Amino acid sequence: MPDRTSQLKAFDRLLTIMDELRAQCPWDKKQTMESLRHLTIEEVYELGDAILDNDLDEVKKELGDVLLHIVFYAKIGSETNSFDIESVCDSISDKLVSRHPHIYGDIEVNDEEDVKRNWEELKLKEGKKSVLEGVPKSLPAMVKANRIQDKVAGVGFDWEAPEQVFEKVEEELTELKQEIATGNTDAIENEFGDVLFSMINYARFLNINPENALERTNKKFIKRFQYLEEKSKEINKPLKDMTLSEMDVYWEEAKLL
Repeated sequence: MPDRTSQLKAFDRLLTIMDELRAQCPWDKKQTMESLRHLTIEEVYELGDAILDNDLDEVKKELGDVLLHIVFYAKIGSETNSFDIESVCDSISDKLVSRHPHIYGDIEVNDEEDVKRNWEELKLKEGKKSVLEGVPKSLPAMVKANRIQDKVAGVGFDWEAPEQVFEKVEEELTELKQEIATGNTDAIENEFGDVLFSMINYARFLNINPENALERTNKKFIKRFQYLEEKSKEINKPLKDMTLSEMDVYWEEAKLL
């Protein structure tokens, strides 16, 4: 069990360093929440990459970078007496206690689905007008679709079985084919979006994160294509001069690596 005293000491050290950097470093002194925003997004994506690569040492480093940004925002907030790291911690602690009445109250749950339903119902009681209010507008479309489906499922708006979802996928594919035949670009785009949305929904029923699945395929493709590029250089023949059959030989080799 980690020693809580040493953990708090390490966090206190980070807070002290942040105070010093904000007061003395020209770059840190200039930063605002807006200037840090895109950097924070990059750090979270880098953390996501490390998690997918199962590189735990890199996960530790990237968690540190994300934590630094949280401390940085809290420091900036404290300078206008808007909030500080204490109120940030208290706020999330209060939320966790109120959203887990099955731990800190007298509510009983049978499984994680009960927990998710209670979570969404509690948010509505807290004043939210829609269960979808918590889905950030700036999320990438695939992540957003997954969150939308997860949230509405939390209040019971969902399919009953994976087979039903796959039938929906097939239905949307049929409609896409029909629109492709018409050549109507707008209609094709709409149906293509429906296919993607239904596939993301099906992934949820398979307990697969579609974003992770696609990113793994991206990484796999990059690795194989870069192998193909290396072989192209070895035989001194540019890819543009190779036939698809020649490329396919190395592509199949790459699959075995």
